[in-house]
Amino acid sequence: MFRRKAFSLLKTMPLKSGASNFASKFIHPVIAFHGHGCHRTSVDYRQAQDSPGSARGQTITAPQTKVMAEEELPGVLILGVGGTHGVLEDLAALLKKHFRLITMTEFLENKREISKKIQSIFVFECRPTIDRKLLESLPNLKVIGNSGVGVDHLDLKMIANFGVKVTNTPHAVADSTADIGMALMLASARRLVEGCQIAVSPDTKYFAVDWLGVEVTRSTLGIIGMGNIGYKVAQRARAFHMRILYHNRKQRRKEEEEAVGAHYCEKIEDLLQQSDFVMLVVNLTPETHKLIGKKELGLMKPTATLINISRGAVIDQDALAEALQNKVVRAAALDVTYPEPLPRDHPLLKLNNIIITPHIGTATVQALRMMAEEAIANMLAVLNGQPIPSEVFPK
Repeated sequence: MFRRKAFSLLKTMPLKSGASNFASKFIHPVIAFHGHGCHRTSVDYRQAQDSPGSARGQTITAPQTKVMAEEELPGVLILGVGGTHGVLEDLAALLKKHFRLITMTEFLENKREISKKIQSIFVFECRPTIDRKLLESLPNLKVIGNSGVGVDHLDLKMIANFGVKVTNTPHAVADSTADIGMALMLASARRLVEGCQIAVSPDTKYFAVDWLGVEVTRSTLGIIGMGNIGYKVAQRARAFHMRILYHNRKQRRKEEEEAVGAHYCEKIEDLLQQSDFVMLVVNLTPETHKLIGKKELGLMKPTATLINISRGAVIDQDALAEALQNKVVRAAALDVTYPEPLPRDHPLLKLNNIIITPHIGTATVQALRMMAEEAIANMLAVLNGQPIPSEVFPK
């Protein structure tokens, strides 16, 4: 719902004269080969690729080509357009520039003829569901373009066995997700949700002088998962003069650590014991499932706050509810839960020392457009035999 309202604003947002589209740096040059006039695109994959056409900052001029008829465009399967779960109409319009859109309803009504035309699937908000039955019915499928960075809803090994590639959109989501992490940290530290409720309540007659929060500035932030998003969180935290600790599968290069003033903790226990704020920025994998449980919460300071902008199942939510009730930790701020939304009688919903938002880390006008553009770039790269900006491999 939040994404739909935000994206609808695109129609009313004028582009400043001479302003470049920020998302264009993620666009693969093959996009220009499908129905667009000749223009220059600055390509910046921010990936460890040295293949032709993918050099950082390289300017590429697309050749003149005629607009393809809809029947000539490669087919892309989507759940639907609009409605509760379908692709947003504005995103569908972007896809139509490069693909023939085929909805799940159209596919199911005429499987025999349409199945051969589908070469790609655009997964939006984890839909459509990718299972073995669907893959067996699509003989010409080459790529699944996931809109978003998390792919825990996709069986990567099964998909790879069908010879199908999977891509995601890590670049498009990084800034917006880092922003929501900082927003949750600040809101929880200064008790903004509670404060707003007090300020607007009809029962409020005065503001209490002992209603206190804690400061973010010069406190210690522990980041668990120092990938692209985690690093952007560190960049923002440095502006608050925070002491930054991080735990990651691999230690960052020394120059990267020095750029944000981050210190590596090989053991997660060391990070938990020292941090005033602990932020989770990891992918959901078997190794990270319930990464934070009763033991880990017990290691944290009683004055500490836990922030989750990754996936709900990374936290043992029953253990978190107990820790918050018993003041084992000061507070929590979650943009993700498991399931989403939580059952209305869930104990976390009854606490006043927690903030829960409806998975809105990427719910900005800019992020949604960039996610669609990056997904399109990935899918077209596969179909055209070009270097793939953001391919996801099974482990």
